[in-house]
Amino acid sequence: MSEHPLVPTPGRDAPPPAPRKPSPGKPGSSKAQGNRRLLILALIVVLVIVGTITLAVVRSEPRSGAVLPTPPAVPAAPVAAAPPSLQDSVDNILSEADEYRIGLALADVSGGAERTFGDQSTFTAASTAKILTAAAYYHLVEEGQASLDAPMGDYDAAFQLKAMVNDSNNDSWLLLMDAVGYPQLIAYADSIGVTYDPEQNLLTAADMALILKKLYAGELLDKDNTDQLLSYMQDTNDEDLIPAGSRAGVDVHHKYGEVSGELHDAALLSYGGSTFALVIYTENPDGVADDDQAEVIRDLTRAVEDALFPVGLAGK
Repeated sequence: MSEHPLVPTPGRDAPPPAPRKPSPGKPGSSKAQGNRRLLILALIVVLVIVGTITLAVVRSEPRSGAVLPTPPAVPAAPVAAAPPSLQDSVDNILSEADEYRIGLALADVSGGAERTFGDQSTFTAASTAKILTAAAYYHLVEEGQASLDAPMGDYDAAFQLKAMVNDSNNDSWLLLMDAVGYPQLIAYADSIGVTYDPEQNLLTAADMALILKKLYAGELLDKDNTDQLLSYMQDTNDEDLIPAGSRAGVDVHHKYGEVSGELHDAALLSYGGSTFALVIYTENPDGVADDDQAEVIRDLTRAVEDALFPVGLAGK
């Protein structure tokens, strides 16, 4: 404990001097005695004020050996940032795979850099757009216009959401799109900055990266629904694209898509306090997705992670 300085008080540490006896027969001795008493009183008041100020100073200073409270940490810059060399790495892969149409988008969920590579026009989004449908349905739940317990097909809405995302079930997708309503799905996409018509199902890689970025940042749904949807994006029924190209230690949430010659993956990559949305859309003009397309997606994933997370991580 701090030791408070003791303020001297009359009769203890600093007794006032004894008043002198007035000289007998001198006029004005009573007045002089009164003046002395006023002087003593003023001195006491001054001592009390000085003691109070000293006490305040002592209390404001830390005790010897005390640990000062640490101020809130200022959020550090993301540990990963895409260097200029990433452009060269991606361009080399794209040039070697020029038989395919490929679009890649990369977005820092903290609000930082967003970059696009290759074809920036729309692709048939295939099942990657199921994330948008899921977010739209959860949004209706949060608005009190739908329920996870509502009957839907042979099960309830909660079951269909998991089946649609984790198992990429198309029947579940149709049920959820009907529950949301096409006009409402178009309006929801527009509200988050994405132009989308479910009858055409076209998105750019940048559109999909924006959806993932907003989802992870909690801008679309509350925490519980965000966490639940993200949980469905791990250990899915197809882990052969971005997850297979990712390194050990990088946490991956993703949704792949495949239809005709389109083969896509849209993922969130988290490592060391940074999270990036990585979307890779590919199209084979022959109309059938092939193994080389899948390898291109894995190669691009490795190139992006080498640039973003240049720490020595063991490969998967």
